[in-house]
Amino acid sequence: MLRDTVEAVGTTRALRAVDIVPLSSGRLTALTVTPGMEIAEGAVIAQLNSAIEAAALAEAEARLREAELAMERAQALRQSNTVSQATLLQAEVALATAQAGVDQARQRLSDRTVVAPFTGVLGLARVDAGARVTEQTILTTLDDISAVEVEFQLSETLIGRVAIGQNVEASAAAFPGRVFAGTVISIDSRIDPASRAFLLRARLPNLDRTLPAGMFMRLSVVISEREALAVADEAVVLQAGEAIVYRVEEDVAHRIVITPGERHDGLVEILGGLDEGDEIVLRGTQSLRDGATIRRAGEGQARPAGAGAQPAASSQGS
Repeated sequence: MLRDTVEAVGTTRALRAVDIVPLSSGRLTALTVTPGMEIAEGAVIAQLNSAIEAAALAEAEARLREAELAMERAQALRQSNTVSQATLLQAEVALATAQAGVDQARQRLSDRTVVAPFTGVLGLARVDAGARVTEQTILTTLDDISAVEVEFQLSETLIGRVAIGQNVEASAAAFPGRVFAGTVISIDSRIDPASRAFLLRARLPNLDRTLPAGMFMRLSVVISEREALAVADEAVVLQAGEAIVYRVEEDVAHRIVITPGERHDGLVEILGGLDEGDEIVLRGTQSLRDGATIRRAGEGQARPAGAGAQPAASSQGS
């Protein structure tokens, strides 16, 4: 199988990334931030002083209890027609108002605790415990890098050949020899008139959290894959404008003119002249002549220098 690929470069980005800020102003009493630590959704990151808010909640709950008792009295008196319907309605309104006051006080108290909005990795702490902060103060950052996205550009000439779901292989200088496999997840609907290119995004699984956000990556996008007959390019010799290989039959090399196709990573596609399973000379072809007798490598007998044989077969290139 041969693969048609195109190269590109891009930069990683987290699936989700936010600046962690408090929802209210006040003095920071606790900050639990260890850079690079993974934290679960809902876990506490920071705590602001909350004595005033706690007292306000206690006061609101007391008023709610008072309104509930007043409501109970008004209902009992209404059954004996001692009070009017209007009085009962006033008690109901007072109870609803008291309940709203409790809800607001609870929310204000809850806002003094900063929690993680999703599971992710914490960045550096930007402030220290004891500092006074506001709703604009960034305490730290939180990135979801269970997978990363890489945004990159391709030429407009390829817009009809790429599709969501196509395979992508990525590499980074920080991890030599390692290949990160992913897929194309989105394609922009517009082409930049200045660069004549369009944007794509690929997603790479990152379960071990190896790839951080912001890393430069080299990508290879697999545009198409197809079954094809191919041989190593060192087996192909160009003579008088023709591409030839030497096919081996009963230890005799026969000169065969082939029709080459595309070249992929050291392989030459064969469009005609060979069949799958044909045995060909791989090395030493420059010293061969049609009809020469060869010895396979490893037999220990005289043979053309470097000559060896291998079968032509469907191979994979990139």
